Amino acid sequence: MSLTSWFLVSSGGTRHRLPREMIFVGRDDCELMLQSRSVDKQHAVLNYDASTDEHLVKDLGSLNGTFVNDVRIPEQTYITLKLEDKLRFGYDILAIKMRSSGHTFLLTSMVVLNERFSLLQKCLY
Repeated sequence: MSLTSWFLVSSGGTRHRLPREMIFVGRDDCELMLQSRSVDKQHAVLNYDASTDEHLVKDLGSLNGTFVNDVRIPEQTYITLKLEDKLRFGYDILAIKMRSSGHTFLLTSMVVLNERFSLLQKCLY
């Protein structure tokens, strides 16, 4: 069984591994802090499901919403993230875009909109 690693990649190319646990996304006192005013103090949660080796996102009742592929997700409902998805918190986009080949990962594209985090990557190792 191969394990999957998820990464946040800054616009400068620095990778930050997402832990295999729940993290909060928002402006203040969150594990993933975004500075945009379109993001609530506690906007959403990213959770890891060990049984499926997947990350999920849930909106926490934010004013500007959480979107997967430009579709607003219902509040308090987990949505499974997949490759090629575009994840948006308010007006800030994180794109899940990459190809993996063994231990190498190749960046295919990047969306940058008002935030230092621009890309969510998934790779197999």
